Amino acid sequence: MTWVKVCGLTRESDVSDAVDAGADALGFVLAAPSPRRISTERATVLMDGVSALRILVTVDGPLDAVADAVEITGADGIQPHGLYAGAVALWAQERGLLVLRPVGDGTLDEISQGQIPLLDSATGERHGGTGVPLDWTTIDRPDRRFVLAGGLTPGNVAEAVAALHPWGVDASSGLESEPGIKDAARVAAFVEEAKRT
Repeated sequence: MTWVKVCGLTRESDVSDAVDAGADALGFVLAAPSPRRISTERATVLMDGVSALRILVTVDGPLDAVADAVEITGADGIQPHGLYAGAVALWAQERGLLVLRPVGDGTLDEISQGQIPLLDSATGERHGGTGVPLDWTTIDRPDRRFVLAGGLTPGNVAEAVAALHPWGVDASSGLESEPGIKDAARVAAFVEEAKRT
Protein backbone atom coordinates (compact mmCIF):
# COMPACT_ATOMS: atom_id res chain seq x y z
CA MET A 1 0.00 0.00 0.00
CA THR A 2 1.33 3.43 -0.95
CA TRP A 3 2.63 5.69 1.83
CA VAL A 4 0.94 9.12 1.73
CA LYS A 5 2.13 12.52 2.94
CA VAL A 6 -0.15 15.55 3.03
CA CYS A 7 2.00 18.67 3.06
CA GLY A 8 1.61 22.37 3.76
CA LEU A 9 -0.76 22.13 6.71
CA THR A 10 -1.59 25.39 8.47
CA ARG A 11 -4.80 24.74 10.46
CA GLU A 12 -5.86 22.30 13.18
CA SER A 13 -8.88 21.23 11.15
CA ASP A 14 -6.67 20.36 8.17
CA VAL A 15 -4.39 18.28 10.38
CA SER A 16 -7.39 16.40 11.78
CA ASP A 17 -8.84 15.85 8.30
CA ALA A 18 -5.56 14.44 6.99
CA VAL A 19 -5.15 12.09 9.95
CA ASP A 20 -8.79 10.97 9.71
CA ALA A 21 -8.33 10.31 5.98
CA GLY A 22 -5.46 7.92 6.75
CA ALA A 23 -2.41 9.98 5.77
CA ASP A 24 0.81 8.38 6.98
CA ALA A 25 2.71 11.66 7.30
CA LEU A 26 2.01 15.37 7.55
CA GLY A 27 4.26 18.16 6.29
CA PHE A 28 4.74 21.53 7.98
CA VAL A 29 6.49 24.23 5.94
CA LEU A 30 8.87 26.53 7.80
CA ALA A 31 10.18 28.21 4.66
CA ALA A 32 9.35 31.65 3.31
CA PRO A 33 7.98 32.76 0.86
CA SER A 34 5.61 29.78 0.70
CA PRO A 35 1.93 30.63 1.26
CA ARG A 36 1.94 27.55 3.50
CA ARG A 37 4.73 28.84 5.74
CA ILE A 38 4.13 28.67 9.47
CA SER A 39 6.35 29.51 12.42
CA THR A 40 8.14 26.90 14.49
CA GLU A 41 5.79 27.77 17.35
CA ARG A 42 2.73 27.23 15.16
CA ALA A 43 4.15 23.93 13.90
CA THR A 44 4.59 22.81 17.50
CA VAL A 45 0.92 23.47 18.22
CA LEU A 46 -0.29 21.73 15.05
CA MET A 47 1.95 18.69 15.62
CA ASP A 48 1.00 18.15 19.26
CA GLY A 49 -0.55 14.74 19.84
CA VAL A 50 -0.65 13.84 16.14
CA SER A 51 -0.36 10.11 15.41
CA ALA A 52 0.96 10.45 11.85
CA LEU A 53 4.64 11.15 11.15
CA ARG A 54 5.36 14.87 11.47
CA ILE A 55 7.81 16.25 8.92
CA LEU A 56 9.34 19.72 8.81
CA VAL A 57 9.96 21.21 5.37
CA THR A 58 12.83 23.70 5.23
CA VAL A 59 14.51 25.76 2.51
CA ASP A 60 18.06 27.09 2.91
CA GLY A 61 17.83 26.33 6.64
CA PRO A 62 21.22 26.28 8.38
CA LEU A 63 21.84 23.15 10.42
CA ASP A 64 21.69 24.87 13.82
CA ALA A 65 18.34 26.50 13.01
CA VAL A 66 16.86 23.24 11.71
CA ALA A 67 18.18 21.32 14.71
CA ASP A 68 16.51 23.86 17.02
CA ALA A 69 13.22 23.54 15.11
CA VAL A 70 13.32 19.75 15.36
CA GLU A 71 13.98 19.93 19.09
CA ILE A 72 11.23 22.49 19.71
CA THR A 73 8.57 20.72 17.64
CA GLY A 74 9.49 17.11 18.30
CA ALA A 75 9.33 16.41 14.56
CA ASP A 76 9.73 12.84 13.31
CA GLY A 77 11.31 13.78 10.00
CA ILE A 78 12.81 16.46 7.82
CA GLN A 79 12.53 17.49 4.16
CA PRO A 80 15.42 19.90 3.55
CA HIS A 81 15.66 21.89 0.33
CA GLY A 82 18.30 24.25 -1.02
CA LEU A 83 21.44 25.34 0.77
CA TYR A 84 22.62 23.06 3.56
CA ALA A 85 20.23 20.27 2.47
CA GLY A 86 22.99 17.68 2.41
CA ALA A 87 24.31 18.55 5.87
CA VAL A 88 20.81 18.75 7.35
CA ALA A 89 19.82 15.42 5.79
CA LEU A 90 22.92 13.68 7.14
CA TRP A 91 22.41 15.16 10.62
CA ALA A 92 18.77 14.06 10.66
CA GLN A 93 19.58 10.58 9.40
CA GLU A 94 22.20 10.11 12.11
CA ARG A 95 19.52 10.94 14.68
CA GLY A 96 17.07 8.40 13.31
CA LEU A 97 14.69 10.89 11.73
CA LEU A 98 12.89 10.13 8.49
CA VAL A 99 14.64 12.06 5.71
CA LEU A 100 12.87 12.98 2.48
CA ARG A 101 15.64 14.31 0.24
CA PRO A 102 14.64 16.27 -2.85
CA VAL A 103 16.55 14.92 -5.84
CA GLY A 104 17.02 18.44 -7.22
CA ASP A 105 19.32 19.22 -4.29
CA GLY A 106 21.73 16.48 -5.29
CA THR A 107 21.97 13.72 -7.81
CA LEU A 108 20.36 10.47 -6.83
CA ASP A 109 23.82 8.93 -6.37
CA GLU A 110 24.63 11.56 -3.72
CA ILE A 111 21.58 10.72 -1.62
CA SER A 112 22.38 8.24 1.13
CA GLN A 113 20.61 4.88 1.11
CA GLY A 114 19.15 5.82 4.49
CA GLN A 115 17.40 8.82 2.94
CA ILE A 116 14.31 8.65 0.74
CA PRO A 117 14.57 10.49 -2.58
CA LEU A 118 11.73 12.92 -3.29
CA LEU A 119 10.93 13.52 -6.95
CA ASP A 120 9.16 16.88 -7.17
CA SER A 121 8.72 19.77 -9.57
CA ALA A 122 10.37 23.09 -8.86
CA THR A 123 9.94 26.42 -10.64
CA GLY A 124 12.15 29.45 -10.19
CA GLU A 125 12.57 30.06 -6.48
CA ARG A 126 9.83 27.57 -5.53
CA HIS A 127 11.32 24.27 -4.33
CA GLY A 128 7.99 22.43 -4.27
CA GLY A 129 4.28 22.94 -3.78
CA THR A 130 4.09 24.44 -7.25
CA GLY A 131 1.19 22.34 -8.52
CA VAL A 132 3.21 21.69 -11.68
CA PRO A 133 2.93 18.01 -12.62
CA LEU A 134 6.01 15.99 -13.42
CA ASP A 135 6.03 14.16 -16.75
CA TRP A 136 5.77 10.59 -15.47
CA THR A 137 6.58 9.19 -18.91
CA THR A 138 10.08 10.69 -18.88
CA ILE A 139 11.10 10.02 -15.28
CA ASP A 140 13.80 7.47 -14.69
CA ARG A 141 12.34 5.45 -11.85
CA PRO A 142 14.93 5.12 -9.06
CA ASP A 143 15.97 1.57 -8.23
CA ARG A 144 15.08 2.12 -4.57
CA ARG A 145 12.12 3.34 -2.57
CA PHE A 146 11.18 6.94 -3.41
CA VAL A 147 8.39 9.46 -2.92
CA LEU A 148 6.67 11.09 -5.88
CA ALA A 149 5.32 14.65 -5.72
CA GLY A 150 4.65 17.43 -8.20
CA GLY A 151 1.12 18.33 -9.22
CA LEU A 152 -0.52 15.27 -7.70
CA THR A 153 -4.28 15.47 -7.15
CA PRO A 154 -7.09 13.04 -6.36
CA GLY A 155 -7.69 12.86 -10.11
CA ASN A 156 -4.19 11.77 -11.17
CA VAL A 157 -2.52 10.08 -8.20
CA ALA A 158 -3.77 6.57 -9.02
CA GLU A 159 -2.40 6.93 -12.56
CA ALA A 160 0.94 8.16 -11.21
CA VAL A 161 1.19 5.27 -8.76
CA ALA A 162 0.32 2.76 -11.49
CA ALA A 163 2.91 4.27 -13.84
CA LEU A 164 5.88 4.56 -11.46
CA HIS A 165 5.10 2.40 -8.43
CA PRO A 166 6.58 4.83 -5.91
CA TRP A 167 6.96 3.83 -2.28
CA GLY A 168 5.08 7.02 -1.39
CA VAL A 169 3.33 10.11 -2.70
CA ASP A 170 3.23 13.67 -1.43
CA ALA A 171 0.75 16.44 -2.26
CA SER A 172 0.01 19.96 -1.15
CA SER A 173 -1.41 22.49 -3.62
CA GLY A 174 -3.57 19.87 -5.38
CA LEU A 175 -5.47 19.34 -2.13
CA GLU A 176 -6.33 22.97 -1.47
CA SER A 177 -9.34 25.25 -1.83
CA GLU A 178 -6.90 28.18 -1.69
CA PRO A 179 -3.16 28.42 -0.93
CA GLY A 180 -2.52 27.09 2.56
CA ILE A 181 -6.12 25.93 3.09
CA LYS A 182 -6.82 22.24 2.56
CA ASP A 183 -10.11 20.91 1.22
CA ALA A 184 -11.19 17.96 3.39
CA ALA A 185 -12.93 16.14 0.52
CA ARG A 186 -9.86 16.43 -1.72
CA VAL A 187 -7.58 15.20 1.05
CA ALA A 188 -9.79 12.17 1.72
CA ALA A 189 -10.11 11.36 -1.99
CA PHE A 190 -6.35 11.71 -2.51
CA VAL A 191 -5.49 9.30 0.29
CA GLU A 192 -8.10 6.82 -0.90
CA GLU A 193 -6.94 6.94 -4.53
CA ALA A 194 -3.25 6.73 -3.60
CA LYS A 195 -3.79 3.67 -1.43
CA ARG A 196 -6.04 1.82 -3.91
CA THR A 197 -3.09 0.01 -5.51
